[in-house]
Amino acid sequence: MTLPGLTILTKRADFLAAARARRVSRPAFTLQMRANADVDEIRVGFTCSKKVGNAVARNRAKRRLREAARLVLAAAGKSGHDYVLIGRRDTTATRPFAQMCDDLESALAELHTK
Repeated sequence: MTLPGLTILTKRADFLAAARARRVSRPAFTLQMRANADVDEIRVGFTCSKKVGNAVARNRAKRRLREAARLVLAAAGKSGHDYVLIGRRDTTATRPFAQMCDDLESALAELHTK
């Protein structure tokens, strides 16, 4: 899968490295960000645990996170950084999409100013 302007994280080591980095929580997701000097692009990963729900609920939540990242992260993300979006039970799949995009913009602004 490809998202315009973004590279998808697939390796577990990348997710673990992001887990040790800065993070900010919003009602629908948690965003983790780390600077990665090895790459010159925006890389993004998505994850939802079984706490989010069954496979249908997890896939729906990840689809919504991917679309928000495509719209917001491709424009507001910084090259050379890895981002991981973690879905939350109930709210990732049900939060109004416009609010979710606004949450992502504010989370990015907060992480970039720290």
